[in-house]
Amino acid sequence: MPAAVSKARVLQMDRNDPLLRFRRNFFLPRKMIYMDGNSLGLQSRSAARKVRQVLDDWRNLGIGGWLDGNPPWFTLSESLGKRASPLVGALPGEVVATGTTTVNIHSLVASFFDPIPGRDRILADELNFPTDLYALAGQLRLRGLDPSRHLVRVASRDGRTLMEEEIIAAMDKNVALVFLPSVLFVSGQLLDLPRLTAAARQRGIVIGFDLSHSAGAVPHHLHEWGVDFALWCSYKYLNGGPGSPAFLFVHERHHGSRFPRMPGWFGYQKQKQFDLLPEFNPQPDAGGWQISSPGILGAAAVAGALEISLEAGIEAIRERSLRLTELLMRLADERLSAPPYSFTVVNPRHAERRGGHVALARNQEALRIAAALRARGIIPDFRPPDVIRIAPVALYNTALEVYQVVEALREIVDNREYTRFQTVRGAIT
Repeated sequence: MPAAVSKARVLQMDRNDPLLRFRRNFFLPRKMIYMDGNSLGLQSRSAARKVRQVLDDWRNLGIGGWLDGNPPWFTLSESLGKRASPLVGALPGEVVATGTTTVNIHSLVASFFDPIPGRDRILADELNFPTDLYALAGQLRLRGLDPSRHLVRVASRDGRTLMEEEIIAAMDKNVALVFLPSVLFVSGQLLDLPRLTAAARQRGIVIGFDLSHSAGAVPHHLHEWGVDFALWCSYKYLNGGPGSPAFLFVHERHHGSRFPRMPGWFGYQKQKQFDLLPEFNPQPDAGGWQISSPGILGAAAVAGALEISLEAGIEAIRERSLRLTELLMRLADERLSAPPYSFTVVNPRHAERRGGHVALARNQEALRIAAALRARGIIPDFRPPDVIRIAPVALYNTALEVYQVVEALREIVDNREYTRFQTVRGAIT
């Protein structure tokens, strides 16, 4: 058996970690260990600087900021898409920053779902984030279809993970579109996107993904894999700020052949947008799927945050993320698995099968233990019924913080600190 992980070894990991230099670019909350970057990433100095620049341009230029701002607001969505494209393995014109995750689901599914009698079902899964399922059901109702019949949800054998072979088996002749998450939001399982995409394309089925729990933490190769469409938020691992603009991807082969079915004026061809013509003439790439004017302050924060991710490089980010999650799982096995702690690592163990967070399950008192962590200034999140999610983010968390979280969990159980907290969850966990 390998030797137990010591605090000295953990400190040595931090001393030898070149990516840890990016931690200085983030505003780290005082007296807090922040392990919730898979829900909301921390603010960076780069993001704050870009927002101040927009505020200055608004103050000094007024409406002139649309063309003369630094950068010009009129093309900011397209420029952000171009810059973000390497993070997901896309061509520059295949990505645009626009809308929100759920709005982009509606927009893209409306454009790619072409039901015909006998091939009129959407294939999803029962573990997906609820907003995705709400949107899919809504799109079916708009077509006069019944979600109870036409939304097929692949079941989970264990309530935490999915099996690709079962997803592929469900890609039958009745399925017109497949829409899945890249990473399951509770357990952290990373699905095999290239395998699923290849299976869908072999069957002539359109496939799209929600990358919200992987973009910025896991490299993707959307263009090479042949994914039809994808979307993701920017406020988790991309650190764009609360409610910051989302991104969408449309593969190059669909440019010019697919028509945006939820069009809006910001998807119009840029050079003719202010001709204000009654007929919609979309941009000839992913930009055509924009609907409304972008929120420039939020987009500015994304622009600043992207600077850090691009400088660090998505491959290096992934490598460090895997080291930190591996450390957390190892410490959990060593220090938290036996009674009275009784925590179980429920995310996949293999590096190629997990995203950026670790899911620790405990069949009793997980909610109150999470509350006790927060009272100590350690910020995880809780997902019902029994999972505490801990996300050591590659750009700003340390190996020492991972060690301290595990020690805190031991002390909370040893001292029964959780008994001071309510058994009913708050509005946000």
